[in-house]
Amino acid sequence: MYTLKKSLGQHFLKDENVCKRIVASLEHCSFTRLLEIGPGAGALTKYLVKISGIDFKAVELDTEKVDYLVAQLPEMKGKVIQQDFLEVNKPFEGNFTIVGNFPYNISTQILFKILEWKDDVQCVVGMFQKEVAQRISAKEGGKVYGISSVLTQAFFDVEYLFEVSEKAFQPPPKVKSAVLRLRRKNIVTPMRSEESFFLLVKTAFNQRRKTLRNAVKKLFDEQTLADEIFNKRAEQLSVDNFAQLSFKMLS
Repeated sequence: MYTLKKSLGQHFLKDENVCKRIVASLEHCSFTRLLEIGPGAGALTKYLVKISGIDFKAVELDTEKVDYLVAQLPEMKGKVIQQDFLEVNKPFEGNFTIVGNFPYNISTQILFKILEWKDDVQCVVGMFQKEVAQRISAKEGGKVYGISSVLTQAFFDVEYLFEVSEKAFQPPPKVKSAVLRLRRKNIVTPMRSEESFFLLVKTAFNQRRKTLRNAVKKLFDEQTLADEIFNKRAEQLSVDNFAQLSFKMLS
């Protein structure tokens, strides 16, 4: 058998119905290459490895889990990248899809790593802590709308698929979970540059209680800051609003 390691945020899926729903959610993603993040004991892997006609790989840091996985699923031999996902190089050339029950302690970091690969990641089906999933999928005007909402929704269509009870895991986490599906947008809202856009969004939300004028005043000239949109707070701006404002930033 295997041991569970709290330091790695390990909460393994044991509910087969949940596993099947996650795998079924991939049917809306057209792909020939698939990467699983954190396969653990293989609850999802045993279904994923059976998908025909694809190049399948998994990233797992824990040596014990890698050994267990290969012992239980011999067809996984040579398909497991034993490394920290946050440090791994892009595993495929060209488009690929990502799936996984993401470790909660690094799920936001996983999301930002995926955003770095957004030109090649066509679809993501991932399990997140419920609060994180709500933030990623939130629309403007809400309290949980923030950096991860804007940066993700600028490049992906986000679907909040379903919630998962603590009882579906071993050991049960202290929080509820939710599964998201991200599908890469065919048309991205024009922005001055990704660097400018990211800087604007992060600066605006780092002082989200202030008006936009006070939060981002170093990024614009006084004439631009006189615009009424700067009377708003960051959470009141849509993705398109941020993208349009990026063109007016100081060089």
